Amino acid sequence: PVFCAGGDLGWMQDQMRADRETRRREATALALMLKALNEMPKPLIGRIHGNAFGGGVGLMSVCDNAVAVEDASFGLTETQLGLIPATIGPYVLARMGEGNARRVFMSSRVFGAHEAERFGLVGRCVASDELDQAIEAEVSAYLNCAPGAVAEAKALALRLGKGVSDADIAHSIDALLTRWDSDEATEGTTAFFEKRKAGWVTGA
Repeated sequence: PVFCAGGDLGWMQDQMRADRETRRREATALALMLKALNEMPKPLIGRIHGNAFGGGVGLMSVCDNAVAVEDASFGLTETQLGLIPATIGPYVLARMGEGNARRVFMSSRVFGAHEAERFGLVGRCVASDELDQAIEAEVSAYLNCAPGAVAEAKALALRLGKGVSDADIAHSIDALLTRWDSDEATEGTTAFFEKRKAGWVTGA
């Protein structure tokens, strides 16, 4: 099963053909979606029923808590395409911490659910037949809580955690635009759609 495989392939092709301002609009829309999810005044519980890559890891990172099935796999695989995990980057770093993120942020290495739990990306790993019960337990805890207090507690946590600033978001958008303009991005995405290895791959 797949929770989220990342960017839509057709959208990716469109971005490689688009001009810089179109790319900026698209990257900004994605960044603002993540910001809205991250800051929504309700608890956001991730039910991770399968694999997640790229943007899927970004979605997990904006959850207040996430529970994953123990056989799921995860990865920030952008660098294999000559790209970078840019718009999701601020949230991944805020969730995992710099040290953990650097273990998987650049290498495109795929990792399992238990490693994701050690990274802080998910709160728990469970068997697939226990997932719904685990999610129900996460949600039921909030049923005894005042909704206004929950919203204000979340806002306070975001403020005190000093996680993701507007400057971080703007920088991540600019970094993605610069990377989209690179020869490596052109080669990596072209190779992907042509089902061949990129030129930098040993033995390509």
